[in-house]
Amino acid sequence: MIASPPVGRLILEDGRVFVGRAVAPGTRFGEVVFNTSMTGYQEILTDPSYLGQIVVMTQPHIGNYGVRQAVAESRRPWVEGFVARHFTPTPSSHGAEGGLVEFLRDHQLPALDGIDTRALVRHIRQQGALRAVVTSEEDEAEALLEQIRSFPTMEGRALALQATCDEPYEVPSARSETRAHLAVVDFGAKDNIVRCLAERGARVTVVPATTAASEIAGLGVDGVVLSNGPGDPEPLYQVIGEVEELIRRELPILGICLGHQLLGLALGAKTFKLPFGHHGGNQPVKDLASGKVLITSQNHGFAVSADGLPSGCKVSQINLNDGTVEGLEVEGRPIISVQYHPEAAPGPREAAGVFDRYLNELGGAG
Repeated sequence: MIASPPVGRLILEDGRVFVGRAVAPGTRFGEVVFNTSMTGYQEILTDPSYLGQIVVMTQPHIGNYGVRQAVAESRRPWVEGFVARHFTPTPSSHGAEGGLVEFLRDHQLPALDGIDTRALVRHIRQQGALRAVVTSEEDEAEALLEQIRSFPTMEGRALALQATCDEPYEVPSARSETRAHLAVVDFGAKDNIVRCLAERGARVTVVPATTAASEIAGLGVDGVVLSNGPGDPEPLYQVIGEVEELIRRELPILGICLGHQLLGLALGAKTFKLPFGHHGGNQPVKDLASGKVLITSQNHGFAVSADGLPSGCKVSQINLNDGTVEGLEVEGRPIISVQYHPEAAPGPREAAGVFDRYLNELGGAG
């Protein structure tokens, strides 16, 4: 007879407690957010942008198709905890290399199911993203609540410096001929960003987050990609200064997610914390020039404010749910950015056109 999982709890900083089953034991603190994706849970777990966050899935059944190494977005999971209505114990896909629950346990990632995730998500939408703890321990709730309230908020946390690579590394073009040489500044880059560039003929040099603009220019690259990553962009003062220098050196730049926010700050804009962020594979984005609507995958808790943008820099795309900035362009220069993830493919793939546009602006043929 298989023993039932122990009782687990998700305790929020406002004192609300959700009780369920601790399918993977442990205790971790973080900011609790919800993700509306129906698939892609392994990509979510291994996305470095989730460092510092406990993720709640709105899709009730998670783990149906198991896990496999080929779809991982990085070398390990980065989320602080994982919550769902129900984790499927046995996958039903011929491609599965293992089950999700075993994956969570192997990586010592606390996970909780059996709770009312609809009530939890409604609470987050009303109260905003909250600090929380997911735990399988029997500690007193009051003692844990005190620890939660002393845990740092996401504002002011330069988490990208924890998610970056230690040393530069090269990824060759996946085509017979190299179309361009690009530097990807790694703030917690998903592997598929590099893969999408290589598939389009780019040779990629991935460099750590704190790499100087002069060192990047010294590589002889044709352009620079500022990657996604976790945390608040504003504390990354050194990085913002280097992006300003990249702009002065007139290098073509593509910013993605956190990279978009850092580019906005370097251009003179401000950023702000969203109430509960954009997390999911079904975010509608309108391109202002064409009028077309893209269905995009997103994962971010901060956004760029249009206030403060200099003349010649314009908002190119907006989120149709809340009107926030989803894209920036510098007129007459190959400098563009998007808040969403063009490398993600939760179904619709039109967002990946950002890569083609950027490479075309470098002067290479498709």
